[in-house]
Amino acid sequence: MGIRNHTPRLSPNALTVLRQRYLAKNERGVAIESPTALFHRVADDIASIEPPVHRRRLARQFYEVLASLTFLPNSPTLMNAGRPLQQLSACFVLPIEDSLESIFDAVKHQALIHQSGGGTGFSFNHIRPHADRVATTNGLASGPISFMRLFNLSTDVIKQGGTRRGANMGILRVDHPDILDFIALKLQPHEMANFNLSVGLTDRFMKAVTQNRSYALINPRSATPIRRLPAKMVFDRLVEAAWQSGEPGVLFLDTINRANPTPHLGTIEATNPCGEQPLLAYESCTLGAINVARCLTTHRGTRCIDYERLGDIIPLAIRFLDNVLDRTRFLLPSIETRTKRTRKIGLGIMGFADLLIRLGIPYDTDEALHIADQLMGFVRQQAHEASRQLALERGHFPAYKGSRLEAESLPRRNATVTTIAPTGSISILADCSAGIEPLYGISVSHTIMEGVRLQRLHPEFLRQARARHLPLSELREEIGRHESIQHLSQIPDDLRRLFVTAHDIAPAHHVRMQAVFQRHSDSGVSKTINLPPSATTADVAAAFVLAHELGCKGLTVYRAGSRAHQVLSCSHVQSC
Repeated sequence: MGIRNHTPRLSPNALTVLRQRYLAKNERGVAIESPTALFHRVADDIASIEPPVHRRRLARQFYEVLASLTFLPNSPTLMNAGRPLQQLSACFVLPIEDSLESIFDAVKHQALIHQSGGGTGFSFNHIRPHADRVATTNGLASGPISFMRLFNLSTDVIKQGGTRRGANMGILRVDHPDILDFIALKLQPHEMANFNLSVGLTDRFMKAVTQNRSYALINPRSATPIRRLPAKMVFDRLVEAAWQSGEPGVLFLDTINRANPTPHLGTIEATNPCGEQPLLAYESCTLGAINVARCLTTHRGTRCIDYERLGDIIPLAIRFLDNVLDRTRFLLPSIETRTKRTRKIGLGIMGFADLLIRLGIPYDTDEALHIADQLMGFVRQQAHEASRQLALERGHFPAYKGSRLEAESLPRRNATVTTIAPTGSISILADCSAGIEPLYGISVSHTIMEGVRLQRLHPEFLRQARARHLPLSELREEIGRHESIQHLSQIPDDLRRLFVTAHDIAPAHHVRMQAVFQRHSDSGVSKTINLPPSATTADVAAAFVLAHELGCKGLTVYRAGSRAHQVLSCSHVQSC
């Protein structure tokens, strides 16, 4: 497909993840593909739908942007493009209605999606509450939570293409009669281990909390109120559970639906497992992220963002993601129909914390918020323009007529274009900080599949520490033992100030950063509000309220030490 000049330069951690998850293997599980061959495979496959006159050039450009680790798509695209499965989407939402047929259809479809490498989101709100009457049997309903356990068990026995365990999002509206049991689910050890849980909050509920009023619980079977609860009591239970276990998170359903690009197709009730991609029933979405830490230049001796380079990458990434939709082999006709009806894609960024560090800007400053606003505003403007150009070339998404975009005279190829995803695995491949998160620690241990633990000492910190001749052999144990370095007086003040970590940052600043990115995200923003062990329930409550006020579509908090097992932790550094 043409001459490719760029050979990927991959970190040891990236090579480990590639071997574990991405490279093609033979029947004995031995990798038979090199990283270079993987990027060739993906680039050629995604370019294959292009007209022959452009195919070689675009395959080369796709390869270069992938192999340089400047842009990477979601994991299923890297795993499956150009291979027999050819399932390239990461995010799916499956509907569940109040019948055994619908519930067990959803279990079957969930298993197929997980096996292919995708994640699933569900709203369990339509299932009648526990102990409600079942007319057909004259018995009592078991309620949504009992069926959630069925979905959780299914995930236990399905491994995604031999690479990783499936992920789910389970959502219940705050006005469902079983909401208090749902809120308390994750307080039980090992309960719903394969699910992220979120409570769907409404503007009406949040107002009732503020005004200390009660609100109605609605039986979804009859759509009638059955009793009332004090809103403040329910909110406090939610806050307490999130403080104790990190779950449930919250989704602000009215905020999500005010931004729904296609309200004529239905109301959005659920998201993908990480919460950043609200989707209609049977929709899927393909995601990708630009490593902005690689988009830097120097102007008059000052390091700054290379907007010219970024402006070249964005349209190529949008074209890539739009092509993915046409190269995907969908598992169900209903998913293909509804996905192609709106052609939702999600371009975001990763490496944001690294970018700030290289610009010399601490994460917890107003200047960092300004950079976030300027950067993501540029990404969104350029991405929307690229989607508009694709609409001129290929036509806009089929559901454009009657959409909010038509009403606002915004012709586009894709109903949504920008999303901030967590980029967990692909940020390891790119050797950069994840998504828009601050550094979790200077030395971090990352647990991936099969109990494999990856250790990383931040390379920019290491470079600056060596340049200043710091006693790394003496510091390394302390750096690896704590999330923060602020207590280490041997490290100069300016270096400690620049390398702030998640637990150094006030909860309100975390939320404000998320809100800045939300302003420029068509979909949602995946970000964890990491809190130190000393954080209080009042801190959690304030974060939820501020997120709602600032227009976030959801929020997840995690207080360090509140779970027995966590993906990210500090690690003793073996060598510097």
